[in-house]
Amino acid sequence: MTVGTETTATILHADLDAFYASVEQLLDPALRGRPIAVGGGVVLAASYEAKAFGVRGGMPGRRARELCPGLIFVAGHFREYQRLGDAAIKVLGDFTPLVERISIDEAFADVAGCTHLFGPPDEIARMIRRRVRAELGLPISIGVARTKHLAKIASQVAKPDGLVVVDPEVELAFLHDLPVELMWGVGPVTRARLAESGVHTIGQLAEMPGWSLERLLGRAAGEKLSALAWNRDPRAIETRRRSHSAGAQSALGRKPAEERVFVPALRHLADRVATRLRAKSRPGRTVTVRVRFADLRSVTRAVTLDAPVSATTILAEIAEELVRGILAQHPEEKSISLLAISVSHLGDRPQLQLELPLGLADERRRPGSRTGMARGQADRAIDAIRARFGWQAVGYGSVALGPSRSVPDAFRELAEKDL
Repeated sequence: MTVGTETTATILHADLDAFYASVEQLLDPALRGRPIAVGGGVVLAASYEAKAFGVRGGMPGRRARELCPGLIFVAGHFREYQRLGDAAIKVLGDFTPLVERISIDEAFADVAGCTHLFGPPDEIARMIRRRVRAELGLPISIGVARTKHLAKIASQVAKPDGLVVVDPEVELAFLHDLPVELMWGVGPVTRARLAESGVHTIGQLAEMPGWSLERLLGRAAGEKLSALAWNRDPRAIETRRRSHSAGAQSALGRKPAEERVFVPALRHLADRVATRLRAKSRPGRTVTVRVRFADLRSVTRAVTLDAPVSATTILAEIAEELVRGILAQHPEEKSISLLAISVSHLGDRPQLQLELPLGLADERRRPGSRTGMARGQADRAIDAIRARFGWQAVGYGSVALGPSRSVPDAFRELAEKDL
């Protein structure tokens, strides 16, 4: 599908369709055309056949089976996801060196400098789609536009297994007719707030006065969404972008909002995040937690520390305190469906500042205190053992003895970006 008659757009956004489920259907032809879900206690991914019944990622497995009685659950082949995801991104790299991978199954590419070799952008996109289908057996949707934001929206419109090219001359007409939830940064909560104000399309959002949008969403979010609604997106392709944060999340299904549930989950997440921070020597100063309740409403809290941290136990204790604060402020919420931890304001190999024992209230959480240094030494010992014998060789008692997790660690690792 081409929007407009001629294009000078050169930014491609390529996104493998229902990737995890598509891989499972590729590996087992008997699953093709049938509703399947990767996971068990929690749906990690669903095929288009399952999505037609309302099954979505992050949904409890019991609810998914209620919506789709014929749903087939598969455990997942995580190494195959990694292999095929890498192979698909490599196809993009065969056309241009300007590739920015943003997840295991999607990437941006700028083809402005290679049209003299391979033809116009729309033809390059067609060749990429043909190769991915022929070489890997997977469907891939591609959007082509003048900006990254519009290219990503175009690829969503193209799904499943399609191509949409947006000519700059008609890009606003194309963009403004689309539902507002297609925009980057518009999740269920933001969409609901906009809907309450009668805003359902991107065009309606674009016409909102700045002061009204700021009052509704806050200054930063309002300014960002207003600019994107007019397709003002100056971001270039970043081939070697370093992450400004590290995070992990756990879909719990629907669990009681109790310490016996959230403490082990948070400690496991803190272990994953802190291990990555230490591996790259990039401790961070701001710790953020997100709690999603049973009605899918999310609450986020953050704290910025005096000194950057990367110790697992310190990060876990801070996250637990933030979650306790959230639950205390929302006593009516009795169930949790998701927990997330992220660390931002990352440093680069900072020198550890030793601290005198002054009896401060947060002394245990200061990396330079006696307790903080002891915790750091324990972390380094665990890291060394895991590097030699594998992740499961050793762990923290409070994590190892926690409840079984319905989301495999292998799936989380696929979603974790390199620092």
